[in-house]
This record gives sequence, C-alpha cells and structure tokens, in this order.
Amino acid sequence: MSDANHARRTAVYLLDQVLGEGRLLAECYAAGALEKLAPEDRARAQRLAAETLRSLERADRILKKHLKKVPPLMVMNALRLGTVELCSGGAAHGVVNAMVAIVSKHRRHGQLKGLVNAVLRKVAEEGPAEWAKLRVPRLPNWLRKPLVQAWGADAILGMEAAHYAGAPLDITGKPGVDLQALGGVPLPTGSLRISSAGQVSALPGYQAGDWWVQDAAAALPALILNAQPGEHALDLCAAPGGKTMQMAAAGASVTAVDVSESRVARLRENLERTGLVAHLVVGNALEQTGQYDAVLLDAPCSATGTIRRHPDLPQAKDGSEFGALIELQAQMLAHAWTLVKPGGRLMYCTCSLLPDEGECQVEEALDMFPDMAADREALKVPGVEADWITEEGGLRLRPDYWPERGGMDGFYMALLRKTA
Repeated sequence: MSDANHARRTAVYLLDQVLGEGRLLAECYAAGALEKLAPEDRARAQRLAAETLRSLERADRILKKHLKKVPPLMVMNALRLGTVELCSGGAAHGVVNAMVAIVSKHRRHGQLKGLVNAVLRKVAEEGPAEWAKLRVPRLPNWLRKPLVQAWGADAILGMEAAHYAGAPLDITGKPGVDLQALGGVPLPTGSLRISSAGQVSALPGYQAGDWWVQDAAAALPALILNAQPGEHALDLCAAPGGKTMQMAAAGASVTAVDVSESRVARLRENLERTGLVAHLVVGNALEQTGQYDAVLLDAPCSATGTIRRHPDLPQAKDGSEFGALIELQAQMLAHAWTLVKPGGRLMYCTCSLLPDEGECQVEEALDMFPDMAADREALKVPGVEADWITEEGGLRLRPDYWPERGGMDGFYMALLRKTA
C-alpha cells in the first residue's frame, strides 16, 4: 500500500546520505534504500530527493531568515524537503504535518518537532512568493570555478538552467522500428525525446524490446563509430549497454566488457529484452587482449555531464578523486589503442564537462601515438553543429546546447583512426 510519509521519510534519509556521508543516490539505491517501498512511493522518494538537491540553494535561502542557527542535518533536510514541497505547490497542512511527524519519531532530534512546525508554517505563508524571485541554483564552487574557466560564465549559467530543469527521457530505437506510439519528439540526431514519460517499463514497445533509454548525447559515440555488419567491435566499460545494443543492432559482432558483475547482469537483461546478441565479459578493460575493427571506450569519469539527471553529484563529491580518474583514462586510452587493428578506429568518450577528461586526453594521445589521427569528417552526422567540433578534432556537447529542446548531457568524444 502507498504511504506518502514513508516516501518522504526515505527522501530525508537519502538527503542525509548525500549531504552527510558523501554517498551518491545510485549507491543508496544499490544498498537497498528503496526496497521496502511500494513502486509509487519508490518513485516519489526518488523524485523528492532529486528535487530537493536541485533546489538546495533556494531552500536554504528561504530557511535562513527563519532559523537562528542551523539545526542537526536530519532536521535541516526535513526542513529543506518541506520547503521545496511547499514552494512547489504542496498543500501546507499535509506537508507541515508530515515533516513534524517524521522529525518527532527521530530518537535524537524528536524534541525539535516544534521548531519544524513553526518554521514550515512561516515558509508556507511567505515561501512561494519568495521562491519565484530567487536565482537559478548555482553549482558548488569546487566545480563551478573550473567550468567557468573552461567555458565562460554565460555558458555556465546556461548549464545551471539545464541542470535545474532536469532531463526529459530520450530513447534509442532498434533500426526500422516504428516508435510513433510513444508520442515523442524526434531529435535531429535520431533519438526520440519524451517530456513526461511516467513509468518507463509501461511505455509501448518496452516489453517487446523495440527501444532502450539513452540520452541523445550518449547515443552519438556508437553512431559516429558506425560499426558495420561483419566487423568485430569491442565495447569497454560497456554497462548498462546502450552503446553495445546500438552496435549489435547495426549488425556488428560485439564483445562487451565491464568490471562489475552486477552491471554485466543488467546488460544481459537489456540484451535479452531487446533480442540483441553480444559476447559479455566481466573483466578489467586494462587486461583485455585481441584485435578489433572498432573499439569504443566510454572511460570512467567525473560524470559532471550528467548533473541534469544526477543532482546529487555536485553535492556528494568535492572533486578530490578526479585526478586519479584522469590518470586511469590516459592508461585506458593507451591500452585501448593496442586493441585496434591497423586501419581500424577507436571512439574515446566521457560524460564529463572537464576538458582534462576529454580534449586534453585526446591532444596528449595524438602527440603520443604517431599512427593515430582524429577523424573530423566522421563527426558530421545529422544534428551535430559545426561549432561543436573542437580544435583537436573531437566533439564537445554541453547541457546548455538545445535549450529550446530540453538540453542534452555533457559529453566529449573523438573518433581516432589507426593508419594502416
């Protein structure tokens, strides 16, 4: 049975984990945080946590004037969640009572229920009018600063607007499948965009395996790599498998590698649902051998390009682990190059907005390998604009592109050919 308060209580717990423990929401879900919830409450808890993280700066600005000092984190998170609900049109009586009940049941902070009641009643009166006047929430400084340096202040304001708006649902269909029943809007790059999807598995064609969920930006690397029937393709760091399925659907013989057994299990489920075939390997990308016509390396990265979908990322992280990721990317790119046949090609990509994880990696690789050349012509697929192509011959995508269509994930990709 559905229980709105159970969903709210879980959302407060998720906020505590992200803001107190530095855990990503995906880690909390994998650890079973949503297991005891009914499906609709699960979706509601996820939505409330994500909306509160997106709106954190606004919520804190409104709460500041009603608090003499910052309360313990769990209480502050209940106030934040309540504020976001109230300022988004939630019924004052229901929201205030729910947050008071959640705090009153906490064994250490139950005595603060009176504070929660008083503060949220004031927010219910004044908050909605103030909310509309507040600026779009900004990224934390640790990330905002390097991004402004890379792309300029105006571009970052555009990205922050895209992050705050969240992301629609993008779909990649199997070749030749009619997706009209989904009622989405075709994008110029070939993806289909659905603005309010609801439950994905209930959409027409899902059970039949006609399509899979994949951001429009994430669909471009495999499209540009363009693996053909009769070619042997390797997808490194493959799970959850959107790119593997694109290459398999194009008729290539695909080997898909991922280091995580549970992620490979998810990839296997996706292949079974879509009726597509690939050879799956649980293993380290750096330990793979063999020679392939086409290699796709979607390298582990900061994921800073996916904040539209993952508003927890800038709040849970501080950038301290990015240096190690950048080193790993360089190692993986160098190793992936050894797996490309003479005359073959490598697609290097990351869902990052940081040039160190994209443009700089490819510049350095081009300097290091005399038999490597960036193929600019291959990037000129429908929907790609000329000024997205970068100096070293890669493709830079950003969340502030396509603002009138609902944006896209931040991504970098380059197609590297091995001279025969």
